[in-house]
Amino acid sequence: MKIISGGELNPRHFAWGVVEKVATITINRPDRKNPLTFDSYAELRDTFQTLKYVDDIKTIVITGAGGNFCSGGDVHEIIAPLLDMDMKELLQFTQMTGDVVKAMRACPQPIIAAVEGVCAGAGAILAMASDLRYGTADAKISFLFTRVGLAGCDMGACSILPRIIGQGRASELLYTGRAMSGKEAHNWGFFNGLTTPGETLSEAEKQAARLADGPTFAHSITKRQMHMEWNMSIDDAITAEAEAQAICMQTRDFRRAYDAFAAKQKPVFKGN
Repeated sequence: MKIISGGELNPRHFAWGVVEKVATITINRPDRKNPLTFDSYAELRDTFQTLKYVDDIKTIVITGAGGNFCSGGDVHEIIAPLLDMDMKELLQFTQMTGDVVKAMRACPQPIIAAVEGVCAGAGAILAMASDLRYGTADAKISFLFTRVGLAGCDMGACSILPRIIGQGRASELLYTGRAMSGKEAHNWGFFNGLTTPGETLSEAEKQAARLADGPTFAHSITKRQMHMEWNMSIDDAITAEAEAQAICMQTRDFRRAYDAFAAKQKPVFKGN
């Protein structure tokens, strides 16, 4: 199997940068508050699917340009064309958008969202589907699908959001489509931390770098288990975790941690 370098990825519909072991995806249409198009949806899906084969990238940050995260699907380039599609075409579109979230959850690297300003619709979904989220108190996170006559059950929202903030809070947001403030997002556990405006990306990248210097193979196992165990009984989850932990005990990072502890040093992990 070919292992792809992060430097080989060259997406056209969002900005892509790699610093050491951290990749940053920037949705880059700031004049429109970074809306998504058919092409950018597809390229996000393909990028996250490819990242499972990229060995030199250990963590991923996703953010938006110009002080906003993402305003969702572009009204003119997505919403208007949907009105003229038949059921087969509509289902192809909704399955493709759902595949973005599937790819994010199957991507072994932890994904960190850096959220400022508007984070609405599919943009809120991208933040929700990330593993960690940092944002400002004045950010506005809106699962606004009901406000345009659609159901709140978009791209996994009815499954994932209640697990992050609780069933009652998720129900309110998905029924009303109202904006959740960044302060609420932090109090409810959606944001892992609040940051100063203009510093959110930097904070997310610092956390990404810390994770990238950790036992990254073990991080990928943790992410996989957290996702798989949503559909397991407690007994099955305990059994699966026993097997996963036994695999991690065979890694060199486990040996490195022990040797460093014995020598009263800080372990230097290499992800194998």
